[in-house]
Amino acid sequence: MPCSAAARSAANGHSPGTIPLKELQMAAKTVSLVLGSGGARGMAHIGVIRCLEDQGYQIENIAGASIGALVGGFYAAGQLDRLQSWVTALERKDVLGLLDLSFTGGGFFKGVKLMDALSSLVKDQVIEDLTIKLTVVAVDLDRQKEVWFTDGSLFEAIRGSIAIPSVFKPHNYRDMWLVDGGVLNPVPVSAAMQQVTDLTIAVNLNAKRTPFNMVSQSREPHIALDQVSQRGVQRAIGRFIDRWKSEDAVEPESRRANEYSTLELLNRSIETMQNTIAQMKLAANIPDILVEVPYDCGGLFDYHLADKNIERGYDLCLDALKRYEAQGGEPTPDIITPPLTIEEGL
Repeated sequence: MPCSAAARSAANGHSPGTIPLKELQMAAKTVSLVLGSGGARGMAHIGVIRCLEDQGYQIENIAGASIGALVGGFYAAGQLDRLQSWVTALERKDVLGLLDLSFTGGGFFKGVKLMDALSSLVKDQVIEDLTIKLTVVAVDLDRQKEVWFTDGSLFEAIRGSIAIPSVFKPHNYRDMWLVDGGVLNPVPVSAAMQQVTDLTIAVNLNAKRTPFNMVSQSREPHIALDQVSQRGVQRAIGRFIDRWKSEDAVEPESRRANEYSTLELLNRSIETMQNTIAQMKLAANIPDILVEVPYDCGGLFDYHLADKNIERGYDLCLDALKRYEAQGGEPTPDIITPPLTIEEGL
């Protein structure tokens, strides 16, 4: 089901010619913004929002899954500045300090310390009272269905939406055990179609890796969860990670320099699955503009790279707007990515 401005324009008798960006901005001011899942790479969402604001667009409707729900929720609550100031001040040790190891199963971490930190930035609000329409996407684990929260507690909905399977414990809310919305809808365009706006802009955080001729953050120091200080719960996490390492140990010459830890392998596998689902969902619900953030811009907990990812999100959004202008207001082409050939995969 196409939801593009070009399709709506044709239906209204307008021919989609080459429309200058300034005219597009004047004719297509309002935006439904779709913010996808992808861990710390989601700080790019902040850059996308800043870019749209600078270009004169008015965001009237947001649908978000996982980190997209978190960033979108803060923006809808008018507290994006506070979130940005907090996250850009985080160092690697600060991020690790937010991980509270769970000893009762359901996930490696409880998520309580993270939510406490977020609630210190903004008081919980009722979703239906926010100034911007917000849909938080989560997954009901028992019923195996997508859940769209458009009312009720903002924090309860966000906590359910960010519960990455096996990483954070599932969250019980409204008699449902909720996990990460990205499990079934990593880029929830369909959830943004409840309200009519001039443009639908989606952000995918699991796009192809950065081309070799571009500056890549894959060389930046990432948080591999064994980098912990020797205190309190962090020490317990360190011992936990050490056990994984001893279980997974192989001969040094057979190890890749960037081999995943157990948790990283789990997360990368989930993201690979989510990217495939995202491509199918995007083919069914085509946004006007698709901002693609490469998956090698940071790992699950690399919030210490927030500044760079915010800047990257801004630049990628601006590039996407220019491509949209060059295409005459047509939706982003080639959403479906063909499988890698053997040569491409090497």
